[in-house]
Amino acid sequence: MKLSVLMPVFNERRTIREILARVQAVPVDKEIILVDDASTDGTRDLLAELREPNVKVLFHPANRGKGAAIRAALEAATGDLIVIQDGDLEYDPNDYLKLIRLIEQQGASVAYGNRWHPGNKRISYRRYLLGGRLLTTLANVLYDADIHDEPTCYKMFRAEVIKGLKLTCERFEFCPEVTAKVRRLGYRIHEAPISYAPRGFAEGKKIRWHDGLEAIWVLCKCRFANLKSLRR
Repeated sequence: MKLSVLMPVFNERRTIREILARVQAVPVDKEIILVDDASTDGTRDLLAELREPNVKVLFHPANRGKGAAIRAALEAATGDLIVIQDGDLEYDPNDYLKLIRLIEQQGASVAYGNRWHPGNKRISYRRYLLGGRLLTTLANVLYDADIHDEPTCYKMFRAEVIKGLKLTCERFEFCPEVTAKVRRLGYRIHEAPISYAPRGFAEGKKIRWHDGLEAIWVLCKCRFANLKSLRR
């Protein structure tokens, strides 16, 4: 199976070379689709220099948000499997292999990486941990999701599943939109434990408290949406 790695990027000049090297080192057939969301720190110049045959780079002329960047990458994806990858170093691409095993060996259509497990001692800053727990609990209550980490970046799908969703969110609320819609359409979300090295604002973390409010609103809104409106 070919894996499409969707990487939204905004002002990640310090980490983009390293994360690309780590993704390339994972021993799977893959393509990497980067979408620069109007970076202002020199990231665009670095991406414009890339000449690797399995890397596609798209540029947004203005900042539209993480969700818009992922949706643009998704339109360009040709793989059998789709995974979302941030442009920083919080997540370890070697964990793709755990998610791929869930799909290939257990027949999963949707697989999430779970950061909140006993073996992971570096969880997150307290407010993000509490916010993540709230989103996860809400997803479980509203959608009977039975998951442990809704806001995880590592979400992997069979391509036909995520490409069959009508996705509209533009910013960080994109991820709960995906969770809500796959559950409304009856897909079980499988999980595997992953590693996590959280960063703070000084290192470039971008999510803010109001993004959490948007995520809550999206989870609630999608719960009562017409099923036909969830499909493309």
